Amino acid sequence: MAKRLARALRACCFFPLIPAVQAADLPDYQRNSAWFTDGDSRVETRAVESRRDKTAKNVILFVGDGMGISTLTAARILEGQLRGEDGEENTLSFEEFPYSALIKTYNTNQQTPDSAGTMTAMMTGVKTRAGVINIDSAALRADCAGSKGHELNTFLELMESRGKSTGIVSTARITHATPAATYARSPERNWEYSADGDCKDIAAQLVEMEFGDGIDVILGGGRRNFITTDAGGKREDGRDLTSEWRQRYDGEQQAQYLQSGADLSALDLTATDKLLGLFTSSHMSYDADRVATGADEPSIAEMTSAAIDVLQKNDDGYFLMVESGRIDHSHHAGNAYNALHDAIAFSDAVAAALDRVNLDETLILVTADHSHVMTIAGYPTRGNPILGKMVTNGADGAPLADAGAAADGLPYTTLSYANGLGYADLDDETDADARYDTAADTGRKDLSAVDTQAPGFHQEALVPLGSESHAGEDISLHAIGAGARLVQGTLEQSAVFHLMVGATGLPVTAE
Repeated sequence: MAKRLARALRACCFFPLIPAVQAADLPDYQRNSAWFTDGDSRVETRAVESRRDKTAKNVILFVGDGMGISTLTAARILEGQLRGEDGEENTLSFEEFPYSALIKTYNTNQQTPDSAGTMTAMMTGVKTRAGVINIDSAALRADCAGSKGHELNTFLELMESRGKSTGIVSTARITHATPAATYARSPERNWEYSADGDCKDIAAQLVEMEFGDGIDVILGGGRRNFITTDAGGKREDGRDLTSEWRQRYDGEQQAQYLQSGADLSALDLTATDKLLGLFTSSHMSYDADRVATGADEPSIAEMTSAAIDVLQKNDDGYFLMVESGRIDHSHHAGNAYNALHDAIAFSDAVAAALDRVNLDETLILVTADHSHVMTIAGYPTRGNPILGKMVTNGADGAPLADAGAAADGLPYTTLSYANGLGYADLDDETDADARYDTAADTGRKDLSAVDTQAPGFHQEALVPLGSESHAGEDISLHAIGAGARLVQGTLEQSAVFHLMVGATGLPVTAE
């Protein structure tokens, strides 16, 4: 209702945009942050040439959680090999984009970052600590009282409060760190359904969002954080946030709440103004597991397409964030199979978006929040299965004797992890999380009789950890569409915010 009213007033009376319920202006301490001013000046320099391009009305930010360079390389090879090709010559959909950059991912307190701090940087233009969401680094993690006065506003909130439509899609819980950083402020990323002191939990912040008329499209997992313990959820405050969300729009907009893929397929998107889909209790299934089990969940491409269909009805434009959250989770479990298959599904979602938008008025950015410690090693012959064991061929094309063995005489896989739970052979198990039901098993194994290309194979790891860790190297940013020429060079992660602001010309203070 607020968006329709604002558009009608501008059309008939040439009024400037009427402030929404609460204007998402950036506080002085956010705009004066060294991270913010540095990113702003760097992007401003690049923007001089770019201003010849058309201004972006819409922005779609794709985030492959944990999708580092080695994951991109291995996923592109696997995608090609699944089509019967050698694989190395293949490219993922977004690797064809004309502009790219490297992004530095460190948090203010960690060389190797976490998703809360990295996504905060992208959404606010300010780097911060690991574990905190849209709170600047002057506050400590999990300190509710200390976070007051250090809250940061996001690009999504700027767009929402200026009459644009907004949406978030994730294969993780919609209250998990990456999607939460588009709309919430919390000194502790784990406060998804309850919080300390007078801080508000992340799920409640989503439903009660005061900017504009709230987020228009919300699709992902994490239903348990919105419903009570009596209903199988996590909330102990008696609140059913799904009911509260529906009541908020009752009588004003056509709001639909969904719980299955079948619900989404059957929905008339043309008659839908607000869309909330919570398809699983916790995270959504790994894509390979979703397909193998026939789970009634939409794919990330289907969620992306539905979100765009709803959002693009707003002639003033929109912002959509799409996260493939389970790439990260499979890496943590030490399972390259699911990480790569989810990265391929993510690439399909980008392709689906490309089919639906006008690039003359839409900027598409594809990036990651951080990398993982999966490595591609040995000297395998071109076309060797990327999930297979290392094989080197001679001049005649025949495998060389013992060429795929290490100094200890044992074969090894092309992909391995620097740390983590280590080896497991779970055969056809497509749920990487099943790994946590078995004991950690690090050290070298004889893989001679093991099918390392099976979904349930978990690669060996060097350093034993209860969960494989993130990595600290740069990740990539790929861009196409209006304003894409801003994406060049090596940038701080906080510059992503300024790239989106620069491409849209969005004001960060009240007009």
